[in-house]
Amino acid sequence: MFIDYLESPLGLIECKASEKGLRHVIFCGNDKQAIKTNHITGLAKQQLAEYFSSKRTQFSIPLDAQGTDFQKAVWQCLVDIPFGEKCTYGDIAKLLNKPKASQAVGGANGRNPISIIVPCHRVIGSSGKLTGYAGGMLRKQWLLAHEGIDHVKEEYTELLTQVVKTRQSKTNFLT
Repeated sequence: MFIDYLESPLGLIECKASEKGLRHVIFCGNDKQAIKTNHITGLAKQQLAEYFSSKRTQFSIPLDAQGTDFQKAVWQCLVDIPFGEKCTYGDIAKLLNKPKASQAVGGANGRNPISIIVPCHRVIGSSGKLTGYAGGMLRKQWLLAHEGIDHVKEEYTELLTQVVKTRQSKTNFLT
């Protein structure tokens, strides 16, 4: 496995890849391992830096996410959500021809190992409210605001300075 890190406005990001593609992109707090890069981790860092500097709205990195067939189907739907747009868990369930699977979609969304590039932050609840995000709700608000989506509170900036030092939740299963 190959691993590298990127400093971002939302804290340190860990990019891990196999020879085939990107395995995970997570907010890692201050947890760092030894760096061992390949062309995929380099490409991920470059494209994420471009995203954060508003020079990129789509990613073109080979992916190698590990999950169930259902999770992979959900994650593919996430990749298809355009920059600056949002959808609901129910919308994704309908795309998968499983209209009653909103909660299962939410579970798969929460296990997405490739933050930002597989944009699970663009999914909201059916009521229009923001719902959970493994990277933390403040990061989700920041990402949505960065993309011009209007679900943002201005007072989160000070709190964000505390969040950027924390490791993303639900990432202990990643190897």
